[in-house]
Amino acid sequence: MSGQASPDALVDAQKSLEYWNGVDATPNGMLGGYASVSRVDLVGSRTFIAKLKLPDTPATSAGPRVADCGAGIGRVTKGFLSKLNGGRVCVDIVEPVEKFTDQARDNLNEEIDNGRVGEIYNVGLEDWVPEAGVYWVIWNQWCLGHLQDQQLVDYLERCKAGIVPGGVIVVKENVAPDPDDIYDEVDSSVMRTDPKLRTLFGRAGLRMVRTEVQRGLPKKLYQVRSYALKPS
Repeated sequence: MSGQASPDALVDAQKSLEYWNGVDATPNGMLGGYASVSRVDLVGSRTFIAKLKLPDTPATSAGPRVADCGAGIGRVTKGFLSKLNGGRVCVDIVEPVEKFTDQARDNLNEEIDNGRVGEIYNVGLEDWVPEAGVYWVIWNQWCLGHLQDQQLVDYLERCKAGIVPGGVIVVKENVAPDPDDIYDEVDSSVMRTDPKLRTLFGRAGLRMVRTEVQRGLPKKLYQVRSYALKPS
């Protein structure tokens, strides 16, 4: 193995964009042919976040802001994030693929009209800088594999600055079996092991307050794990 690049060093943002631009802007496209897992995924996410102690939001205030990062066509926003806090919430979308954000605007037309969806940022996570101290939740699902290790640390540090006191960063990703990360040539992404993810969280100055494995997925799929992170 000596002299070989680490799996994350092979990640190429342009190759990733080329791959995703060739994918259908549908739930099946977003989920790699496994649209049937969407419901169990959303239920798992709702259950996970319900166990976190999020800061209260006064009924007299505007709804808290949430970011859906790597949002694709808005599946997670529509099915879960826009319903947080009794639906009194404003979700900003961050997604680099323009045809996906175009489809998200169509899929989320009602949520946009009633203010539950706010800004739609057509930008890669490596270039997104969240406004400081405004987000109640920053949700990252099936997208962080498109960042190299140092890019991920830098990104999480920016997210750390973007959350309100008591706010949380959630990472929900496929996890590689130990001992090594796995590079996927098809979409130019890296699937990290659980120890590697925890190491990178620590490098970003974050502590893990909860983690759970997503239940109910087909056994042939890699494990999916959620992590709730707060500043150390």
